[in-house]
Amino acid sequence: MSGTGEEEVVEKFLDAASHGDEGQVTSLLSAVPSLLERTGPRGWTALMLAARNGHQNVVQTLLQHGCDRSLVNTVGQSASDVAKFWGHEHVAILLGDLDEEGDGVGCENYFGCEPLDRLSAKRTDSVWLEDRKEHPSSVFLLFSNLSPMLYQNQEGVQHLCRMGYEAVQDLVEKPDAALVFLGVERRSRTRSASEELPAWFAISSDEDGAALLGRCLHTKRKCSFASSAHRDLLNLSDEDAGILAPARALLAWHRRYAFCSTCGSATVSGEGGHKRSCRNQQCPSNKGVHNTCYPRTDPVVIMLVVHPDGNQCLLGRKSVFPARMFSCLAGFVEPGETLEAAARREVCEESGVRVGAVRYVSCQPWPMPSQLMIGCLCVAVTTDISVDRNEIEEARWFPRQQVMEALLGGGSRPGPAHSGLIIPPKQTIAHQLLRHWISTGANL
Repeated sequence: MSGTGEEEVVEKFLDAASHGDEGQVTSLLSAVPSLLERTGPRGWTALMLAARNGHQNVVQTLLQHGCDRSLVNTVGQSASDVAKFWGHEHVAILLGDLDEEGDGVGCENYFGCEPLDRLSAKRTDSVWLEDRKEHPSSVFLLFSNLSPMLYQNQEGVQHLCRMGYEAVQDLVEKPDAALVFLGVERRSRTRSASEELPAWFAISSDEDGAALLGRCLHTKRKCSFASSAHRDLLNLSDEDAGILAPARALLAWHRRYAFCSTCGSATVSGEGGHKRSCRNQQCPSNKGVHNTCYPRTDPVVIMLVVHPDGNQCLLGRKSVFPARMFSCLAGFVEPGETLEAAARREVCEESGVRVGAVRYVSCQPWPMPSQLMIGCLCVAVTTDISVDRNEIEEARWFPRQQVMEALLGGGSRPGPAHSGLIIPPKQTIAHQLLRHWISTGANL
């Protein structure tokens, strides 16, 4: 195909996607599969053009052909960003950013998917839980030292290794086993209304890791335990990451709270692993209403601070970061403090910059071990930087173009224009806050 002829085919393909001509899109893709992610002016793909005009059928067709929904155009917008900006919620649902009712985010941030129904009402039903534990369809995730057992598929994606009851029965039956009920699979269109949904559990063991790995031989997969939480656990599928988040956070809590914080006696697990009770019946925690033995979540504000001119953002780096990596500022929310106050305090303490308006964007569970990262955009009212080196090593204002180049470079290496800036990977909320700012123009 000549250069001119190829350009004409690309233009025809993008035009068909823009106008919702599903038949033409399918026909052209069958003839020239490489058209799938070809771009037109300003880096727009067929998926972005279909999303822009709300053509759900074309979006679905492109996704079925394996279109990469994470690609962004020259201003950093993905197809999802485009769909949401133009109010096409039915398209945003297909792209995985809204739930099926269209009124909330389904999986906006990594670790944030909810593939399981937590079914919290069943946690106190010991008979039901016992029956589900031994059910042939139940799924068990095995952890060693808070590291989940994983296997890698042919595409290099890590998955949680799923086991049946027989493979872990002896571990489950130990009196002090750290066993957590995670929920049941959500009913899909392929399951009948009468079909019983599989229950999921997580269990932690202090047995030798090699011996534990021997339990997965029947799966015919080469399994291993994650060796680095901040590396291996960021390579899971979105669904597996959503299951891992509560599992790891709860098992970490069991590990830290084996003894009562009120009297120091040993505690015992209850309510499907979502509560620990003091064994000392005379302990005050066993009388009245107490929250000393329930799982904890630590709220953390993470802020992208925007310069008063709207075209720069403030990023900082810690000494442990890789060279040239900068990220959003963050800190724990203190007792009796609002999110807005915490955001203003942390930014000022770490960088000396004062901020005014604070707007919530989205949040992310972070099971390292039990944080909830609360993402905000803040508008600076001062611009001079005075770094507290006990908190961070450096802070700088970065122009929009440099951030965009880093985003287009994939987030973990310098962008194509060699901006020199490296930002956190896309699985982090810091990355998503930067994408949000770039794609919306930070109209606060």
